Order: sequence, then C-alpha cells, then structure tokens
Amino acid sequence: MKFLELTLPTPEENIALDEALLEEAEAAGDDREVLRVWESPRPLVVIGRSSKIDQEADREVCEARGVPVIRRSSGGAAIVAGPGCLMYAVVLSYRRRPHLAKLDAAHREVLEPLAAALARRCPGVTWVGTSDLALHGQKFSGNSLRCKREHLVYHGTLLYDFPLEVVGALLKTPPRQPDYRAGRDHGAFIRNLPLTRDAVREAVVEAFPTDGPLVDWPQALTAQFVAEKYAQAAWNARL
Repeated sequence: MKFLELTLPTPEENIALDEALLEEAEAAGDDREVLRVWESPRPLVVIGRSSKIDQEADREVCEARGVPVIRRSSGGAAIVAGPGCLMYAVVLSYRRRPHLAKLDAAHREVLEPLAAALARRCPGVTWVGTSDLALHGQKFSGNSLRCKREHLVYHGTLLYDFPLEVVGALLKTPPRQPDYRAGRDHGAFIRNLPLTRDAVREAVVEAFPTDGPLVDWPQALTAQFVAEKYAQAAWNARL
C-alpha cells in the first residue's frame, strides 16, 4: 500500500481526488492500494451519492456562510468537515483481499484496525452501527465506501478539534439514524476525540501500513472529475 498525504486547494478537488485514486487503480488493472490522509482548510458539507440535500443539509445556512455542499461518489449520510477533522481514504484491492466482496467484511477490514489503533491511544473507542466509530457512545467518525469491479474506496472523518456547533447549524437531523443514536440531536451525539492531530494521524498510519509514498497522484483525472461533476450544480444539487 502506498501513502499519499495531500490536501488540495479546493473542497471540490479534495473530494474528486478520492474518486480519482479509485478509478486510477481500476484502470491500471493491478492490485495497487493507497492510503490518503488530508484535512480541509475550510468548512464543507459532503453528502452521499443518493442523498437529498434538503433532507440532510440546511441549504440556506450553508449558502449564507459560504460553505459548499458537495456530493461524493460513495453512499451514506451527510458529514461536515474542515479544520479539526482529519480525513482519510483507503483504496483496497479485491485481488489481494477477495473477502471484501462482502460489504460487512469491507467494513470490518477498515474499521476494526482503525478502532484498535485509536483505542490504544484513547481507551473506549469502538466500532458501532454500520460504519461509525464512537467514544463512550458518542460518534467522532462517519465512514462510507464505493465498490468497483477490482477495487473499493473506503473513506471517512475523524473529529479531533472541530467546532461541533457547526454541525448542528449546517446539517438537519438525518432521515436515517443508527439505533445507538437514540434520538439525540447533533450536539449530544457527536464529539471530538481527546487526541492531538498528530496522534490521530499516527493511528491511521498504524492501522493501514504502507511501504512508501505514492509518487504520482492522478492530477489530470482529479481535474476532469472536478470539471465534469464536483464543480457542477447539476451533480451536487441533483435529487
């Protein structure tokens, strides 16, 4: 697995790069795998591929605050990211890991080692629901995946120093909730990990061992996805 620690200048580019890494691996026809770590320098809302914006995000507040709402290529519910929220993505190969054809195995492949690495630094971290990580019942990480023929991308958030009130301001109560949420509003449900950024990053790198840097990242494909999708209202606002 190769390592890429790269934050691009715009929210659209950063969301596009996760998809580009997946598509580049598919096009290569081999068993390449990549771990990417990044952190947005400005707040953004990211909604799932099939989400309805007005069910999950407060569009008026987002527009008033200048917060972009971008639709990702993977499923799941809306998240808020920005400074204080470390983002990660892992591109995994079915050729290396044929058991990942089952979705529950894909969740386990990523969330078990990540939860274990974080728990070594912060006891009490657990994998809960389908694809959340929580500390003492409060969520600090939401995750989603997209599967292709030869690879999948699994990516998510890790809150460590995020202004949590922003989540309640930008997102509505989600239409689909895990049982462990128990009807709690955003303020009672989410939390930051009591770890430094360096400690969270260290845990991610420990969970997904790499054997060197990714030298050439897919710049042209990232730009193509931005132009065709992530910078287009027709993509972001559909449904």
